[in-house]
Amino acid sequence: MPELPEVETVVRDLRAERLVGRTIRQVAVHWPATVGGGSVSGFRGRLAARTIRQIARRGKYIIMALSDGWTLLVHLRMTGQIRLATPSDIREKHEHLVLTLDDGRQIRYRDTRKFGRWQLVRDVSGHLARLGPEPLSPEFTVRRLREAMSRRSGMLKPLLLNQRILAGLGNIYVDEALWEAGLHPMRSAASLTACDYRRLHAAIRLVLRRGIRARGTTLGYGKTNFRGLRERAGSNRRNLRVFRRTGEPCLRCGAKIERLRVAQRSTHVCPECQRVREGAKP
Repeated sequence: MPELPEVETVVRDLRAERLVGRTIRQVAVHWPATVGGGSVSGFRGRLAARTIRQIARRGKYIIMALSDGWTLLVHLRMTGQIRLATPSDIREKHEHLVLTLDDGRQIRYRDTRKFGRWQLVRDVSGHLARLGPEPLSPEFTVRRLREAMSRRSGMLKPLLLNQRILAGLGNIYVDEALWEAGLHPMRSAASLTACDYRRLHAAIRLVLRRGIRARGTTLGYGKTNFRGLRERAGSNRRNLRVFRRTGEPCLRCGAKIERLRVAQRSTHVCPECQRVREGAKP
């Protein structure tokens, strides 16, 4: 579930806790599959005694640059969470990886569904080369969005979820951006006008910035729901216009929000504000 705003929140929390400059003293892996791209023993050996030089984000990846030229890539996938703890704190059932730092604190990784991955790479740029532009970067222009999507005949929703076209968007923020732009998720990208692309570009930036300001979207109170580094929930749920609002009135026109299946993904739309065009069938 964590998308760009949630991952950005975690990265900002890690930096705010002054983890840059800290040295990793011990590495414990309790679920071997958490480590991607190599052996667990190699992962532990390369991480131990390395200093965290930089913490950044690219798309949905957390990037920790280390002192020896290696880079730690973390992808939270559906239920991954990172929290700070101390060695005296009881390890929770689904905490699969623990980094103990030189100041005694621990970075603990919790993942109920076990889909997330931690991977050490030498060439981080090569590893992330297939990702599309960052939607909040200056490089992400209306022209670039149009060039990336207008050549394709697919529907808007799956195209916007494609990380090679645009990095960081997921189900929540795609639904929200399409509502803001007044575009149906089943609309063909090739059919959009120049005005449509301007609205969509502005909407993507709007919903992402709104999500970051609210520290991400936490949809419930269970352990699998998003939390920041200190277990703080995000408050963006109160800003959602369509996502998880099935049957409620549209905040723009009053029509009841509908839930569809688009490209095997649960999708929320307003049937009036986001009318189907080109004979598409929901």
